[in-house]
Amino acid sequence: MNMVSLFLFVVCVSTTLSSSLPLGYDRIYSFGDSIADTGNFLHSGALTNPVIGKLPYGETFFHHATGRCSNGRLIVDFIAEEFSIPYLPPYLQIAESLKLKAEHGVNFAIAGATALDAKFFYDQGFGQILWTNDSLTTQLGWFKKVKSTMCTTKQDCDSYFKRSLFLMGEIGGNDYNYAFFVGGTIKKVKRMVPFVVGTIIAATSMLIEEGAREVVVPGNFPVGCSAAYLTLFGTRDKATYDRNGCLKYHNAFSKYHNDQLKLALDKLRQKYPQSRIIYADYYGVAKALFHIPHHLGKFLFTFL
Repeated sequence: MNMVSLFLFVVCVSTTLSSSLPLGYDRIYSFGDSIADTGNFLHSGALTNPVIGKLPYGETFFHHATGRCSNGRLIVDFIAEEFSIPYLPPYLQIAESLKLKAEHGVNFAIAGATALDAKFFYDQGFGQILWTNDSLTTQLGWFKKVKSTMCTTKQDCDSYFKRSLFLMGEIGGNDYNYAFFVGGTIKKVKRMVPFVVGTIIAATSMLIEEGAREVVVPGNFPVGCSAAYLTLFGTRDKATYDRNGCLKYHNAFSKYHNDQLKLALDKLRQKYPQSRIIYADYYGVAKALFHIPHHLGKFLFTFL
């Protein structure tokens, strides 16, 4: 994954955050899928000899494979740099070493993760294509284990997490990817949106109840511009594409998810006025890059 698009997002979000909180953050807690995974999938052993454990992954910045689905850094890495926080250790790495306490935060994201539990996909008959069974529910369970080493009472946790940033995703994209990739129609996959959005909102609410005061919740990318979707759903019908060569109906689906997510976040802000809940427009930033690629060089997106 090239970091140009992610850098633009970081500039936008980190500027917003730092302008209202000059002293920044002490720690970051990250949830999601491969867009944020700094090594959990690699440590999970979900696949034998996963390619992300080898070059060219990691070669342009770390100069070795780190378990990131990228040749360099991820969004969460740039945000950590912005606030002078060390790169987040993957949860499964510190759990393996029995050192659950991480002073500057933990990354719970894992490549291939879904918002909905794995049971949903097995019940639908396509669980066999899941990269991992570690859904958002699993990641929240990991967070609670780490939290128990940091604080116990609500008062202590409210104080401890006051200067923490929580990144809720990107998550949910894989729920739709798996459904689309086994032949689900847009109409059928659209029925999943309330459940996916509801799960993200419930997870965000849980984090706030646990003490989170600053939460960033990203929307989904314009999947109709991705190489995977263009390959699988390509057609000779020119009316299917927009002026940038992206699949119009799949991008409209992503926008629908994002619109539903934003509406749900508005209600969550009313419920928790003491917390700041920030919507991150991954769709808008990524779409802009597809409009002017000649100005930004080559870039790739992963969606697992």
